[in-house]
Amino acid sequence: MSKKSVFCIATSRDQANRIVEQLKGAKFSKNDISVLFPDKDTTRDFAHEKNTKAPEGAVAGAGTGGVIGGALGWIAGIGALAIPGVGPFIAAGPILAALSGAAVGAAVGGIAGGLIGLGMPEIEAKRYEGKVKAGNILMSVHTEDSDEITRAKEVFTRAGAQDICTTGEASTPKAANRGPRSVEPTIAR
Repeated sequence: MSKKSVFCIATSRDQANRIVEQLKGAKFSKNDISVLFPDKDTTRDFAHEKNTKAPEGAVAGAGTGGVIGGALGWIAGIGALAIPGVGPFIAAGPILAALSGAAVGAAVGGIAGGLIGLGMPEIEAKRYEGKVKAGNILMSVHTEDSDEITRAKEVFTRAGAQDICTTGEASTPKAANRGPRSVEPTIAR
């Protein structure tokens, strides 16, 4: 059995909301969906305190929880955070913990460091970091089996998401020969 994540880039908040609605309809848990996007406004415009606490680490301001309008508000653990040297972001789901944890303090740091901590190779992590810095929205779904991977990819493709890829740690001997991380890119434009 392998634990994988399917990642994609949404180019607008409307598209991200549609993707979340479709993932919800495809029976994915709100605890398995992640989203990360730049906080172009101020976090108080669409986030407010909700008794959530992100782990302390190299991320400043990670203790703020929040609620975002639309389908994005359905995702578990919405939080505002500031990544030193990168800027303010809104994050939700497992990616919030990854960015708030020790991975951010690694040699790569920033968004890429958190993605590497989720099992993504460094080159892919840096590419996604660049897309998020440019104003896009990084989304992911953590999956348990190949059926969930297929469903997530189908949702992302139908919604017109970009740069769809699957990454994670596999526990099979075959995967172990390739190293602890693998990426199976499926680019949809």
